[in-house]
Amino acid sequence: MTTPRDLTSLLGSRICHDLISPIGAIGNGIELLGLSGIKAAPEIALISESVENANARIRFFRIAFGAAGPTEMVAGSDCHALLRDLSRGNRLSYNWIAKGDLPRREVKLAYLLLQCLETAMPFGGQIDISREGGRWSLTGTAERTRIDYGLWALLVDPRAEVELTAASVHFALVADAATRAGCRVATELKEKEIRITL
Repeated sequence: MTTPRDLTSLLGSRICHDLISPIGAIGNGIELLGLSGIKAAPEIALISESVENANARIRFFRIAFGAAGPTEMVAGSDCHALLRDLSRGNRLSYNWIAKGDLPRREVKLAYLLLQCLETAMPFGGQIDISREGGRWSLTGTAERTRIDYGLWALLVDPRAEVELTAASVHFALVADAATRAGCRVATELKEKEIRITL
């Protein structure tokens, strides 16, 4: 039986699936313009950069908010390439150290936690993601952080009473994703460093 959580994930997968084709088509159109001999212009460069960013975000959201079956896997090299694409023109840099094929449910959880770190690091910084011996570690380092302790409480207690917005919905999805991935989330919140272990 499909649960409301499953429907939410399936909806996320459907939206991302339907958006990735037109975004890809725009990117192809830009390439064709370049091949046709049209002079490179700032406008074309801006469109091209925006398409690349949108494409990377959609690929990221497809895993973070999409459905993830118990046997599905994701290549670590794909995760590394995706985060490299996301870091272009971004105040945040990502260091993906997890290698090999990874359970999609665990990657989904890692991506949701990455968004939690991004929310707490609006001024930029670095996020390191590693997986060793089946254990994950995500560390965000920044000169300035903005930590909403109520939202972070949701990671370990999904019943915590917190006012959610569209910009913070990922915090509410972590507990369910952790349960499905068979993980327990632990956090350590400091002024200039946030550490998450699974």
